[in-house]
Amino acid sequence: MNTAGHPEATARRGLELTPFRGLRYDPDRVGSLAAVTSPPYDVVVRPDGLHQLQSNDPYNIVRLILPQATTPAERNEQAARTLRGWLSEGILTADPEPGLYVYEQRDGAGLLQRGIIGTLLLSEPSEGVVLPHEDVMPHVVADRAALMRATSANLEPLLLTYRGNGAASVTTTAIERMAGRPPLLATTTEDGFSHRLWSITDPAEMARIRSDLAQHQALIADGHHRWATYRRLRAEHPSPSPWDHGLVLLVDTARYPLRVRAIHRLLHGVPVARSLALLDGLFRVQRLDVPLAEALDTLADAACAGNAFLLAGDGAFHLVDRPDPDLLSRTVPTDRPTAWRTLDATVLHATLLAHVWHIPEDDPTRIAYIHDTAATVEKAERDGGTAVLMHPVREEVVRDLARQGVTMPRKSTSFGPKPASGLVLRALDV
Repeated sequence: MNTAGHPEATARRGLELTPFRGLRYDPDRVGSLAAVTSPPYDVVVRPDGLHQLQSNDPYNIVRLILPQATTPAERNEQAARTLRGWLSEGILTADPEPGLYVYEQRDGAGLLQRGIIGTLLLSEPSEGVVLPHEDVMPHVVADRAALMRATSANLEPLLLTYRGNGAASVTTTAIERMAGRPPLLATTTEDGFSHRLWSITDPAEMARIRSDLAQHQALIADGHHRWATYRRLRAEHPSPSPWDHGLVLLVDTARYPLRVRAIHRLLHGVPVARSLALLDGLFRVQRLDVPLAEALDTLADAACAGNAFLLAGDGAFHLVDRPDPDLLSRTVPTDRPTAWRTLDATVLHATLLAHVWHIPEDDPTRIAYIHDTAATVEKAERDGGTAVLMHPVREEVVRDLARQGVTMPRKSTSFGPKPASGLVLRALDV
């Protein structure tokens, strides 16, 4: 793809979204729709959040997306057995006809997000249709692939964004027209978000939406590992097959801008004092005896001037900024754009993790990636580890790098709000 031009014009083809028969919970068979939902699998804070979700309802979706057993093979077989049981019992039922699903999320502070759920034809990164912006961890892709193989299902949609032309677009007009009608389901989850879902089944309207989306490319906002999993499984099955498509939520951020938050790190078994000692002479370190919110404000101010992080886990916060330029020149690769070399995530992974702390970024026994800020700090304090709190990167930086074909370090961003898992699923054999 010619990255110098406008990517929407240079992509060889655009998004190909198709309808499907969604699997949905029968509201008469569960305690409540809210009680069976979950955040995406990689947002659930384990083990606390996992146990809470399991106790919310015996049919909570977490039993499918994060099954619990002794070995990986047993976990995946358990998920498959659970899904088959729920289908045979009528806990989950397939909608009578294929459709595209309009999905709305709203919080109490005025945030409104609407998008459309369907199955998207998979593509290679070189085609410039779906742009990744983060690297993935092979062991996570392998884990998700094994679960999808066992269940033969897409259990939760990825979050993709595209840039439409605002309220005038065909897809946005259809979405907002549906939002004025009675929904298939409506529920409010514990985080205060209300969720509504509608189905578009009219062939002419679906054709107009598909034609509109075919003019666009998308950025993966959340779900890089699942997208890589989709592509791996497609390669395993001769085409044409149901594995040629994957379940996604598409959001037009020209109409409904997303929030971009940071994903934090937890260094297992590394006391804060040890982490700080290794930074001596390499970064400026300042102790902050202030509440979390004030510490994050200080981090935001420091991030405007350069690379900055907050370390926590010993009852205080420690601002780490102003890295030694010689250190950066020795450790940060020089074969990428300046915007990539100066990312906090780049400096964290290339300099701090690899050269100062010597912690493998893909070893789950050494490092965890946690979306919730307070939970990261609490787990560090409880377990005697080091929380590394990040400042979020701007969406325009993410999109610009993706258009250049440059991926950011893994777990660099958290776009949201993320779709709740459990509202609509896809079985590949339905």
